[in-house]
Amino acid sequence: MGKLTLSIAVGDYDRIRPLVDGAVQIDGVDPVFMLLEPEEIFFRAFRHADFDICELSMSSFTVKTANGDCPYVGVPVFPSRAFRHNSIYIRTDRGIARPEDLQGRRIGVPEYQVTANVWTRAVLEDEHGVKPSDVTWVRGGYEQAGRIEKIAVNLPRDVHVEDAPAGATISAMLASGEIDAVIGPRAPSCFIDGHPHVGWLYPDPAAAAAAWFRKTRIFPIMHILGIRRSLAEQHRWLPVAAMKAFEQAKARALAKLGDVAASKVTLPFIDEQLHATRRLMGDDFWSYGLAANRHVLEVFLRRHHAEGLSARLLSPEDLFHPSTHETHRV
Repeated sequence: MGKLTLSIAVGDYDRIRPLVDGAVQIDGVDPVFMLLEPEEIFFRAFRHADFDICELSMSSFTVKTANGDCPYVGVPVFPSRAFRHNSIYIRTDRGIARPEDLQGRRIGVPEYQVTANVWTRAVLEDEHGVKPSDVTWVRGGYEQAGRIEKIAVNLPRDVHVEDAPAGATISAMLASGEIDAVIGPRAPSCFIDGHPHVGWLYPDPAAAAAAWFRKTRIFPIMHILGIRRSLAEQHRWLPVAAMKAFEQAKARALAKLGDVAASKVTLPFIDEQLHATRRLMGDDFWSYGLAANRHVLEVFLRRHHAEGLSARLLSPEDLFHPSTHETHRV
């Protein structure tokens, strides 16, 4: 029997590259890789289930899994993780000097349920007392008008979400002052372009994130790896094969990152950053697997359900194919 020819849609990350260039193989699989932006992958996956294996929004995946209608089953591989203290962009001329000052404001979001926003709202409420119901949320495309929630969500009645006006973008509304802030996984173009009255809420997001990590031990998971459910049911060896290969690819990427005789990354101070990260977070700072991430997953799932995004409270085991709940040791 030949190998399975499978489509795999993921972002163009260093931790994926050894799979793409063939240095690491997925047992039993002949992959067809598509390196795409997350928004395209998620839209096509959740609307049409276009891919056999793909990177998925953690939040959208949780919504669909809780509803019992997700076409994908999860593997505890996390292609994207990120602290989100740098995801809050504010008008600097509105008297917003601290997170508590966001109460009563109008905040733009690309979609309410995106994972970055779930984590950011958790920080705002748990650390600063700013609840989702304290804000008016304005939903729309960052740079292209007309973006919609890719999946339906049922929010609590006291959470106020309105759509951006027809033809308007979140970035333009922040630039013009029609909204007071933006929360989302990308920087709006008005911030990138240096608008004189747009800046970060946290003046030093990295320091704020490090302090939060010391307190919570959470490195937020943004994306999860999904396998088409029908494939995983037909080929029960596939989830573990994928998990093993993605783990091997990440290990190769980290080995390259640590080889600083000639830096593999076009950025200075990589060695110093790597050592500082390991001092803060440990050697396995970008961990895969259920056991190593149970705490982070439980916190996210509780938050997600409390916000009304998931119809029932899931356990971490509910997210993943049973074969991936534990791994062998030598």
